[in-house]
Amino acid sequence: MNLSWILAAWLAVQPVDTPEEITITKDSMPVTTINQLDFFHPYTDLPIFDEQKYQQFLDQLDKKISSAAKNARIDTNGNILPEETGYKIDRQALKERIYSNFFNQNTTSIEIPLMTIYPKVDSELLSDIRNKQIGRYITSFNPQNKNRSFNIKLAAEAINNYVVFPGETFSFNKVVGKRTIAKGYLKAPVIVRGEFSEDIGGGICQVSSTLFNAVDNAGLAIVQRFSHSRDVHYIPPGRDATVSWYGPDFVFKNKYQQPVLIRARTLGHLLIINLYSSEGIHYKPRKIPNAIY
Repeated sequence: MNLSWILAAWLAVQPVDTPEEITITKDSMPVTTINQLDFFHPYTDLPIFDEQKYQQFLDQLDKKISSAAKNARIDTNGNILPEETGYKIDRQALKERIYSNFFNQNTTSIEIPLMTIYPKVDSELLSDIRNKQIGRYITSFNPQNKNRSFNIKLAAEAINNYVVFPGETFSFNKVVGKRTIAKGYLKAPVIVRGEFSEDIGGGICQVSSTLFNAVDNAGLAIVQRFSHSRDVHYIPPGRDATVSWYGPDFVFKNKYQQPVLIRARTLGHLLIINLYSSEGIHYKPRKIPNAIY
């Protein structure tokens, strides 16, 4: 039976005189104060829990309280930085505590119940999949073009240390995210309908194209790939993978039985992308044409 109706039935026969102001705490420290009557529809004899107001309140509280889990990762020196657990509000448990306080009238504070969030990639997994190289590709860029070079570096950092688990698909647009000024991306040359122009994030197609060739070299399944409307200088003809936030994406699937680790970095005028997995992986690499660099 719905918890709101249980409350309504109880209140129909029970007088309720509950403290209006309730302090919400975390680790016994005040976080915010609520008027718990705000979470009930204003009916005199049949108060029903207002789920919409409650969820809006939690959305705001989540921004103050919740902490995302962080995967283990490999730093620029090759050291493994350990994972970090996160936590989020247990919404159902907090709702039940508000109900309980409404019934029992025995406290002026409620401790926030938290749920632990565990990272997908821990140090043990990362150490197991970091050594066996299954795919590799290198392209070059002009470091004198500062804006384009910076965009390449940002996009490479976004995919670096990403782990694609067996059966999962990797979307370049989803992982890298929207290329915006707020994220640090700069204006640089792009190709639009066969013509050169300038736009925020120009140069990231070199990252998606280099990744495509490393993925193809590893024999992984290409799900979605589109070429530019004209040849690009950094990759052999027909070996590019254009991407755009509102348009084409590069997507591949890990068809193997082991996780695949992406390692991407810039070194001088080179963009280097390597793919790794565990020693027990059975894979079928493909021979692909090298870029001139």
